[in-house]
Order: sequence, then structure tokens, then C-alpha cells
Amino acid sequence: MQSKPIALTVLDIVSIIVLGAAAYLALVFAPTELVMGDVQRVFYFHVGTAWVGLLGFVLAAITGIAYLVTKDMKWDRFEVAAVEVSTMFFFITIVLGSIWARPAWNTWWTWDPRLTTAAVTELIYIAYFMLRQGLEDPEKRARFGAVYTLLGGLSAPITFMVIRLFRTIHPVVIGNASAEAQGGFSMTADMRTAFFFALFAFTVIFIDLLWHRIRLGGLQDKVEQLKLSLSI
Repeated sequence: MQSKPIALTVLDIVSIIVLGAAAYLALVFAPTELVMGDVQRVFYFHVGTAWVGLLGFVLAAITGIAYLVTKDMKWDRFEVAAVEVSTMFFFITIVLGSIWARPAWNTWWTWDPRLTTAAVTELIYIAYFMLRQGLEDPEKRARFGAVYTLLGGLSAPITFMVIRLFRTIHPVVIGNASAEAQGGFSMTADMRTAFFFALFAFTVIFIDLLWHRIRLGGLQDKVEQLKLSLSI
């Protein structure tokens, strides 16, 4: 088994530090929002996890293309790692959004365009693992998975843009506000500090977990190759 790289160990430590700092900024440093109150503090982690979730889905599509072009299994390992980590983060996004929605909208869930596309996106990538589980041949599994992530990757920009295209109660906080969006709030300077640091923190954590999952994927491939060699 390969030893753990020193850089990855350092990244583990940095990830813990930035997560703690992001929690402090969100829960203590940032002021209480006047309308929504303390529940608005969920927003910083909600957007942070959504950012890395959608980022990973896009990366999976890109690495899927890389595999289809090169047939190099390292891209398949990268693709699986990106989808797995992002699916976890995106599930956290949906849960945090529900916690935020309960006091803000008086409901845990509503079929708002953003919430609907987010739920569909999560289900698409859960189905991705079901697809891979049903294929035993490594090359066939990698090929089908690459095509799937390429098509599934379209859901990421759709989920991001939907609140800018349709009438929705979900706030627009990145980019210009949409005339169709009914929800929204203005961030103070301290709120923006907490917001952008949360994006940075979850990006670092995403890279750390992705690296770990890629290494695990390499070990899984070796075990699978040994099983195939023994079965011949």
C-alpha cells in the first residue's frame, strides 16, 4: 500500500482548520439577519456545500470526456471520486436548505424550481452508482459511467441558472438579482466575509476528500484486477 503523501496530510489539517474558521464566521462573526434571524446562518454552509457539489458534477463530466478520449482508467477513478464526494455534499445542501426553509417559508419542502431541479440532480447521481453497480466489466462500466456523467452534468448548470430564468422564492445571492426571483436579502460586509470564506473552506475540504477518494479508487482497482486474474 502506498504511503500517504505529506501534502495530503497537510491538506487534512488545513481542512479541519478552515472548517472551524468557517463555522466561527457563520455562527459568531456574521451579524444576525434582520428578517430571518439566526436560521439565516445556515446559508453560509448551504451555499458552500452547493458550490462544491455542483463543481464536482461538472468535473465528473470533464473527466468523463477525458476517459472517452484516452481510455485511461485514472480518469474513471477521478470521475467516480468527484461524483461520490459531490453527491454527499449536495445531499447536505438539500438538508440544510430544508432547515432554512422551515422558519423562512413555513415548510420543510416546496416544489420551487430550484428545489425541484436540485432534487432531480441528486437522484440522477444516485442512479449513477446503481448503473455502475450493475456492470461487472471494468471497461464497460467506465465507458457507460463516462457517458452518463456527461449527460448528467447538464443538470448542474440548469440547477444553478433556474432561479434566474423562472419565478421562484429561492433567493439569488450570486450575480445580478433576477426580476423573477421573489426571495432575496442584502449581505453586509461581515456577511460577505463569512460567505466567501465558506466557499473557500468547502473548496479546500472538497479537494481533500476528492484526493482521498481517488487514492481509495486506485486500491479498489488493484483488488478488482486481482479478483479477475484469479477467476481466469
